[in-house]
Amino acid sequence: MLTVLPIRYVADVEASRDFYAGLGLAVGQEPGAAVWVRLTAAAGAVGIHAAAVSQGRPTGATELGFTTDEPLAQVAQRLERNGYPYELVQENFGSSIRVTDPDGVVVQIQRIDPDTVRRSAAAVAGDSV
Repeated sequence: MLTVLPIRYVADVEASRDFYAGLGLAVGQEPGAAVWVRLTAAAGAVGIHAAAVSQGRPTGATELGFTTDEPLAQVAQRLERNGYPYELVQENFGSSIRVTDPDGVVVQIQRIDPDTVRRSAAAVAGDSV
């Protein structure tokens, strides 16, 4: 199942987490909180990601994303079957598929791997894993 998850790339994860929590969103306890936080509301969620470690996304960018609990290979097969070219990308949180919508906007479908997030967060913090 796909879950809508817009991702906001920010300069300061802690300050943004506090801001969105102040609006009433609930902070999810996830590994990698220094670079990634998921905040949920009754009808949705938003991801906060440190722009500095985002592989090129600028501060202030917002990306339409989805998380999935199905294997990305199944998502890829569905995209292929429907004629949509895609790119499989290895990220510091796991894997994602990037596909371009009819207006030219890149949409990300991601499968988050908690172990990969922990290792990435430890590397950013300079910790050993």
